Amino acid sequence: MTKELMIASIGMSLFIICPRMAGMVHIISKNSNVSLYATALYGTIIAIPLVLVMVWVFSKSGALWGPQNAVWGALVFCVLTDILSALFMKEISIKAGVETIIIAIFVIIGVKVAPYVTGLFVR
Repeated sequence: MTKELMIASIGMSLFIICPRMAGMVHIISKNSNVSLYATALYGTIIAIPLVLVMVWVFSKSGALWGPQNAVWGALVFCVLTDILSALFMKEISIKAGVETIIIAIFVIIGVKVAPYVTGLFVR
């Protein structure tokens, strides 16, 4: 493994463990009686092919709409997975499903607001 691949992989792993993940763990623990460790393990295994699909969608949408717009294809895929998550969470409780959708909306808002706010501080 090259140094660049190791650094990029560590960076990716740290992005996966994010505030959004903590929010979802909180929703699951608050609304279910399942083991969080088992949920995290099985969820991680199920997520691996979904992450690869997201990367594939990112690369294909960049080829279609240009590199500056590649994130939107991946974001659409991720929002769809959030909606699916909300439907699954609804099986635990309707409140959990609604909270999941709200988290997805904040992610979309963050993607739009972050470049603007960054532009105010970094030139």
